[in-house]
Amino acid sequence: MQNIVQIGLGSLGQNIVRFATERSGIKIVSAVDPAPDKVGRELGNLCSLRPLGITVCKDLKTALKGKNADVAILTTVSSLKAIEKQIEEIAMAGLDIVSTCEELSFPWRTHPLIAERIDKICRKQNVACVGTGVNPGFIMDYLPCTLSSVCQKVNSIKVTRIQNASNRRVSFQQKIGTGLTRSRFRAKEADGTLRHVGLVESMHMIAQSLNWKLDRTTESLKPVIAKRTITSGYIKINKGRACGVEQIGRGYIGKKEVIRLHFRAAVDEREPVDTIEITGNPTIKSTIPGGVNGDIATCAIIINAIRSISAIKPGLKTMLDLPVPGYFQGT
Repeated sequence: MQNIVQIGLGSLGQNIVRFATERSGIKIVSAVDPAPDKVGRELGNLCSLRPLGITVCKDLKTALKGKNADVAILTTVSSLKAIEKQIEEIAMAGLDIVSTCEELSFPWRTHPLIAERIDKICRKQNVACVGTGVNPGFIMDYLPCTLSSVCQKVNSIKVTRIQNASNRRVSFQQKIGTGLTRSRFRAKEADGTLRHVGLVESMHMIAQSLNWKLDRTTESLKPVIAKRTITSGYIKINKGRACGVEQIGRGYIGKKEVIRLHFRAAVDEREPVDTIEITGNPTIKSTIPGGVNGDIATCAIIINAIRSISAIKPGLKTMLDLPVPGYFQGT
């Protein structure tokens, strides 16, 4: 039995609580969220479940009082800088950490100093920490790395993830700019509040797995513009406004592009798909028609990683370090 503390109870955290209660072998023992509309609430009621006998606490110290916990699930922010202190506090409490923080998925190239500090505190406290999710964490990095296992030679990797955001959580639709004018989209892009986080981290994870040294990476971003009025998302989107985002990340060795990650998420996207193309010996093309639902997959992989992280040595880890976080049921 794995006893877990859920830290962060936004829509994603609440979904993880729901998923966790459906699994044997996992027990939620406490929960943390200092937001005024959540602290003091009964966890089950907050998550539209039966009462679980757990009161949402304002901080970790209070949540762990009299509790025996093994793993913290951390679903708070995307920024590594913003989450560092949270990770340090959890590590000091002696808990392994599984987080949805995108920049935590592979921070060794993008934020090396913070990564070193997190790794050091985790090793000192004898705990392990990993950032994962559907993307980054699986579709656009871990899965192509796994598929390369049967290749004698890899020349390049291209991953295309096209999502229909109509059935994604509201916070995701907001993050990709749905309903914004072009000027407002560009303003939010400029201040860093509008984009899918993780393409650069995914490129570096792939490079690490293949023992490639990327000389540079680039990333482009543009709005997907509605060609008609759309009503399938959380708000009505008028023709000419943004209904999503399209980003392309490229990784180079010398002048050669060896990695391309194409991400597009838009409300009312008609042909969602996930495709991985490996050019080499053999050349492989693997397609998932309809694509993998991001909200379901992120919650599932976070829960499945609980068992995997308990089996590895202390420190800051990536998905490449974990035993396969496959589905499990029971102890």
